[in-house]
Amino acid sequence: MIAGMHEQDFVAYIIFGLSLNFLFSILFGVYLSKNIGMQEMIESKGDKEQSLLVSLSLFVPFAKMLITLYRVTILQLYFLNKGYSHKEFWIYMTNNKQ
Repeated sequence: MIAGMHEQDFVAYIIFGLSLNFLFSILFGVYLSKNIGMQEMIESKGDKEQSLLVSLSLFVPFAKMLITLYRVTILQLYFLNKGYSHKEFWIYMTNNKQ
């Protein structure tokens, strides 16, 4: 048993969580590319690596989906509500220099 459930159930939760993350990530990417533009995103993308915590979150059910939803929340509350643009959010997410 893992976390109070059988291994098969735990793996099923992981797979379902990753599927939801895939869906949310695709929709978020489409949203950003519609508002920024694909060429603009390619030109302004930085070389920032994801943190180790984000990589390890693959093994925790629904963690990747929650990280994606956290990024959507940051976009809405910190950037758009304060008058920043989608492009400034993209640069914040992909560049090491703040």
